[in-house]
Amino acid sequence: MPTAYRYDVEVLHLLVSPEHAYFGRARDGAADVPTTDAERVEIVGGKGIVGDRFFGKAAHMDAAITLIAVEALEAIAAELGVDPFDPLLTRRNVVVRGAQLTPLLGVEFTLESRGAVVRLWGGRPAHPCAWMDQMLAPGAHAAMRGRGGIRCRPLSDGILHRGRAVLTSPVPLEPARAGEATVLRASRLP
Repeated sequence: MPTAYRYDVEVLHLLVSPEHAYFGRARDGAADVPTTDAERVEIVGGKGIVGDRFFGKAAHMDAAITLIAVEALEAIAAELGVDPFDPLLTRRNVVVRGAQLTPLLGVEFTLESRGAVVRLWGGRPAHPCAWMDQMLAPGAHAAMRGRGGIRCRPLSDGILHRGRAVLTSPVPLEPARAGEATVLRASRLP
């Protein structure tokens, strides 16, 4: 990947859960499943995050790792007039600060933390589910549209750590727009 743009970001959370928590009807409540906000995660190229529910699942190879910008959740909470949400309730694997994510759809990019580089492919938007109204706040499902993050295919093995990181992208990003909803008109294919 040609290195064109580098952004200092912060990895705030790394969610790993061996089971799905949101299935069935939201009114029945989320499943009580083990969930870890890890200090570091091991990523295996073509498979995902070791120990996570999507690891090695054929149906999720292009979407094994999800990223979301915390700025999007902060903007949604402000719009809905509620206190900030616990980002882990979105069930996204990687919560970052300082990165506009939608431009990464259809491109290869990297996240580097503590000297380890993980290559990812921005596969498709991470559309919110109706559970967001139950878990975050009424109206969150609609408010998350266009800013629910991205689903990625891991292209390399590596370790991702919480804390300071560098996102390298072949396309320019506008970190100040990380909380804005984005309407996708066309997508790039791998």
